[in-house]
Amino acid sequence: MSLPQQKPQATDLEQCLSELRALLGDRLSTASDVRQLHGKDASFHEVHPPDAVAFVKSNEEVAEIVKSCVRHRIPIIPFGSGTSLEGHIAALHGGISLDLSRMSQVLEVNENDLDCRVQAGVTRKQLNEHLRSANLFFPIDPGADASIGGMTATRASGTNAVRYGTMRENVLGLTVINAEGRILKTGTRSRKSSAGYDLTRLLVGSEGTLGIITEIQLRLHGIPEAISAAVCSFETLAGAVNTVISVMQSGLPVARVELLDEVQMDALNQYSNLDYPKKPTLFFEFNGTQRWVEEQSQLVGELAGKNGGGSFRWATDEAEREKLWDARHDAYYAAMALKPGCKGWPTDVCVPISRLAECILETRADIDASNLTVPIVGHVGDGNFHLLFLIDPANEAEDLKQFQQLNDRLIERALKMGGTCTGEHGVGIGKIHYMRAEHGESVEMMRQIKQALDPMNLFNPGKLVPA
Repeated sequence: MSLPQQKPQATDLEQCLSELRALLGDRLSTASDVRQLHGKDASFHEVHPPDAVAFVKSNEEVAEIVKSCVRHRIPIIPFGSGTSLEGHIAALHGGISLDLSRMSQVLEVNENDLDCRVQAGVTRKQLNEHLRSANLFFPIDPGADASIGGMTATRASGTNAVRYGTMRENVLGLTVINAEGRILKTGTRSRKSSAGYDLTRLLVGSEGTLGIITEIQLRLHGIPEAISAAVCSFETLAGAVNTVISVMQSGLPVARVELLDEVQMDALNQYSNLDYPKKPTLFFEFNGTQRWVEEQSQLVGELAGKNGGGSFRWATDEAEREKLWDARHDAYYAAMALKPGCKGWPTDVCVPISRLAECILETRADIDASNLTVPIVGHVGDGNFHLLFLIDPANEAEDLKQFQQLNDRLIERALKMGGTCTGEHGVGIGKIHYMRAEHGESVEMMRQIKQALDPMNLFNPGKLVPA
């Protein structure tokens, strides 16, 4: 399949913009600052601004925009909240950035069936605030206050995935606009189906390359009776990781288990004004009945003790837990503060849980041998961990070279262990050149699907599927 090699022709673009102005009025912007904002995500990737930004409010508007863009062969790049990390929203070939943030309604909540339907621009915090009065919550928590549409498109997960799964397990159905500008629905509200191709799962994680996701039907969960969080420091990184492996292999249903190495803990103490030991540390959360939470925490404490873990420091009331998890979510900014003025390049891999200790320890040794400051954090309950490369603008070329080599070795290591080049960041442009190494000839099937559903290659071109 050929990819657009140039930006749209000026005449085609002007005709398309004229049609979109008639449709949207002042909700179509060609202002430079707006375009710049919509051409860069939260990572170090270069800015690629679109030619215009369309702020949409309905399925029908999205459908009309798609029809116009197809007529004039103009690329379309969906935009949620701009918190992605692999260059997903970069307009590599120009085109229209489709900003879905104003599609922010919770359309329905079915309390008895534990599901809801939301527009793509609803954020996870907005949704959980809406659900609080019904004693329900949506568990997927990637850290940033991402839009539900963006989380669906990138198959996000986060700190709760070890207990509640990823977006893949929590999306029941979608409304999507296809390349013909038709408004289609996939899935149902039922918890299972064997009727036809699973189009919902195909679109979850498609990163805007197969269609524009505008509504999402989600699974919900009841807020647990008891929630308790704990922090445990370890003498060694191996002890912390082996504790996680033991916990998972024992079948204990912890809600969250997060690893922060000694470099990250030092950064977190400074940034969030905490006083934890500068040692490899695990953050735990336990959900359930009061008795069940007590039993879980006791068993996990015993496993931690066998691996050199210290005593648990507890956070039991809501304010304490929020402070703890806010600190964890601020790990990115805490690490960035280690080198003020630097650029951040976050990367991640995921491996089978039995290979987790081996992968993390080899990675830590590789980092130390390179004399680089690189913290490690991870949603280690499902084998997923992250590195943050700190790029000095004054030494950017050399830093990028070193970090690229380190990243290449990290991903090669993970793939050899039966893992993946990305557990939750997605592919975008940052991981696209690893797709063949991971998927081999299956990449050709992905290309065929892309060509069948988007024959002009106008939906987020240059992402996910290698040329």
